[in-house]
Amino acid sequence: MNWLIGVMLASCAVSGWLVVISRDPKRQVFALCGNSLVLALLFFVLQAPDVAFSEIAVDTVVVPLLFLITLAAIAINKLRR
Repeated sequence: MNWLIGVMLASCAVSGWLVVISRDPKRQVFALCGNSLVLALLFFVLQAPDVAFSEIAVDTVVVPLLFLITLAAIAINKLRR
């Protein structure tokens, strides 16, 4: 079980690094969504399913959706000018 926790921690570090190195805001949002999924898997491995479900509901669905809506509103405002 310890090796699985190590693998999940390493994948969290890699997915977080991918969020940071992304330049395009849309790619950052999708990378953030992937990072949230990896974190939810880590919480399942650590036997915290309630935290994992909250991570999936909020950070994988709601937050990226709000970011994409904001990016769309910015693009629409740029077109109007």
